[in-house]
Amino acid sequence: MKRLLNRLLPKSWRSTVVTVPVIRLQGIIMAGGGQFRPSLSLASTAGLIEKAFSFDAPAVAISINSPGGSPVQSRLIFKRIRDLATEKNKKVLVFVEDVAASGGYMIAVAGDEIFADPSSIVGSIGVVSASFGFPELMKKIGVERRVHTAGQNKAVLDPFKPEKKEDVERLKALQLEVHETFIDLVKERRGTRLKDDPDLFTGLFWTAKKGLELGLVDALGDMRTVLKTRFGPKTQLKLITAPRGLFGRFGLFGSSKGFSAPDIAAAAASGIIDAAEERALWARFGL
Repeated sequence: MKRLLNRLLPKSWRSTVVTVPVIRLQGIIMAGGGQFRPSLSLASTAGLIEKAFSFDAPAVAISINSPGGSPVQSRLIFKRIRDLATEKNKKVLVFVEDVAASGGYMIAVAGDEIFADPSSIVGSIGVVSASFGFPELMKKIGVERRVHTAGQNKAVLDPFKPEKKEDVERLKALQLEVHETFIDLVKERRGTRLKDDPDLFTGLFWTAKKGLELGLVDALGDMRTVLKTRFGPKTQLKLITAPRGLFGRFGLFGSSKGFSAPDIAAAAASGIIDAAEERALWARFGL
C-alpha cells in the first residue's frame, strides 16, 4: 500500500528513503533451549521472520552467526524463510558474521545472495554426533548399570555400556541420510555457483575469502555498505526484535507458579551443561 501511494504522488513529493528489515540469528541451533541460554529454533525465530517479511521493503536482510546444531531446526528455519520469500515476492540477502557453518550454513543458503567478511567461517557441510562413554568409570566406582527394555535395539549407544560395532554402523547410516539431504539442499540453492571441489561436502570449513572461490558465498562485504550501495545512500536498516523484554523472554519473572529452589538449581546445572556444549561448538571454528 505504501509503495502504491508513493507512486501516485508527484515525483517531488515521493519518499526516496528505503527501509530494509534486518533479522539477527545468533547462537547454536536446537529445539527448546534452557531458561538461561536460549537457542535458535523455528519456535524462537518464526515471529521475527514473519514480522520482517510483513514490511513494505524490496528485501529482507538476515545476519547469521551460528556454528550449527540441529539439522531439523536448521531446515525448518530455512524453509520458513524461503516460503515467505516466495509468498511475499521478496529478495533475501544473508550476511555472515563470525561463522555460518553446518546448520548455520544451511540457514544461510535460504538467501538469494550470501555476503560475508573475508575472515568469516563458512562451510562444514556434514553431520556429526558426539557423546561420552563411561563403562570403565562405572567399574571403578562400583556401580552396576541396569537397563530393561522391550525391543532389542531400544538401548543402543548407551554411554554406560561398551560401544557395539553394529550400533555405530546404524548411527553412521542415519548420518549419511541426513548428510545427503544437506548436500541436496545446498546444490539446489547454490546451483552452478558451486565449484567442483572434492572437499566441498566433506565437512571441511573455510574463510569466506576461500568460500567465495568455492561458490559458498557470492561476495565479500558488510550489511550496511551492501544495502546502501544497492538501495541508495539514504537506506535505513530496521532491526526486528522480539516484543518482550529480557526477563519476560527467558521466563525468569512473571510466572504464575514461580520457581522453587530445586527448579533454579536444576536450571543452573542445565545452563552449565548447555554452556559447555555451546563453547565446544564455537571452539571448533577457533572462536
